[in-house]
Amino acid sequence: KLAGCTLFITGASRGIGKAIALKAAKDGANIVIAAKTAEPHPTLPGTIYTAAAEIEAAGGKALPCIVNVREEQQIINAVEKAVKTFGGIDILVNNASAISLTGTLETETKKVNLMMDVNVRGTYLTSKTCLPYLRKSRNPHILNLSPPMNMNPMWFKNHCAYTISKYGMSMCVLGMAEEFRGEVAVNALWPKTAIHTAAMDMLGGSGIEKQCRKTDILADAAYCILTKPKSFTGNFIIDEVLLREEGVKDFDVYAIAPGHPLMPDFFLDASKEEKKLSQHAGADGAKASTESASAKALSPVAETFRVIQGAMSEEYVRTTQGVFQFELSGEEGGTWYIDLKTKGGSAGFGKPPVTADVVMSMSSADFVKMFTGE
Repeated sequence: KLAGCTLFITGASRGIGKAIALKAAKDGANIVIAAKTAEPHPTLPGTIYTAAAEIEAAGGKALPCIVNVREEQQIINAVEKAVKTFGGIDILVNNASAISLTGTLETETKKVNLMMDVNVRGTYLTSKTCLPYLRKSRNPHILNLSPPMNMNPMWFKNHCAYTISKYGMSMCVLGMAEEFRGEVAVNALWPKTAIHTAAMDMLGGSGIEKQCRKTDILADAAYCILTKPKSFTGNFIIDEVLLREEGVKDFDVYAIAPGHPLMPDFFLDASKEEKKLSQHAGADGAKASTESASAKALSPVAETFRVIQGAMSEEYVRTTQGVFQFELSGEEGGTWYIDLKTKGGSAGFGKPPVTADVVMSMSSADFVKMFTGE
């Protein structure tokens, strides 16, 4: 379906960007690898040239371009080179991203600048530079790797700058989808669970990969979106939700360790809203989802138990076979439990339905830290 199409992908030298590139390359697409790693990085795998070799081997045509999205001229040069080489641009994937999961007082100004420059400004400028060429394409798409905007304060309090920067990318979807409706499709894609990338290894430490899925799930979801007509626009899509709607049933193929419990990704509340394919980018829709999200902001302990409940699976229960009781002191103190022994499992406030195998006493603050990996 993407044979002969030209995709301009930022941050495509590794991780999610490269996975999306390789999926399109199998169709015989042209891929512009717009990333900044030209020389091998001391700790991170891959350069724009090794990615180009993989794309060519997969059946695509590759154009490696040194692009730091913080530098507008580098974006312009790469776009002009892409148009000269392949005759136009059909798809833009804004994947390049910077992350620092730090509180307001711990986030250095240079880190704030990096996240705002790469995530918001970089996405905006790359979109702006590609749009004149996208408008000439038969079925143009912009796809931002950014989350649905969930205004639950929980997602702001621990890493305010990062959240603002990612929501800035989502606001580009909100605005540009409406501005270019009928001309260019503009959508956002976000994973339901943590994805195993070099960044995740750096953030999560050893053993984190077992709780992650492979980048393939995002590549498959992106392919699904980019092959839809340009009338499919203004959507905030969750990978698993879309793939289920497309008829995918086996998600174990995407797991690094099939059967192991998965870590939910940021910005998603495990609620009924998530089961919807998307939030449509209309003013009323955005307003309604914002209001409901802030109305149901949960306390940290209750939120942690809600996430645990959302991650339950029969496989998880079968492999654990334990009932845990938590006697929490401090704010939101009291008895809570996780039952990973009975039927499909359960978690919540109060005593467990059957006798606990393990009773843990700790402060509620330590409990939250323990389950958020701190």
